[in-house]
Amino acid sequence: MKFVEFGLGNTWFIRTETELNDGTEFEEKGIIGPIKIQSLYLRIWIGKTVFILDSKEGFKKTKKNRNEIKFIFGIKSL
Repeated sequence: MKFVEFGLGNTWFIRTETELNDGTEFEEKGIIGPIKIQSLYLRIWIGKTVFILDSKEGFKKTKKNRNEIKFIFGIKSL
């Protein structure tokens, strides 16, 4: 699974995060293809609360252990 993200709060303004089948993940600067779009999402992280609006899964609100401020538009891809 790949997540191509654009926004403030990550290491780079544009990055690709890849999750492997064994659960490990890594991130790279820029857009790394190939990309097969599964959904689009908007993620807003304020403090320990993350609000996610996903075109496929709808609205979600989650809690994290660390404090962050992020505003991200993303593409979920296979």
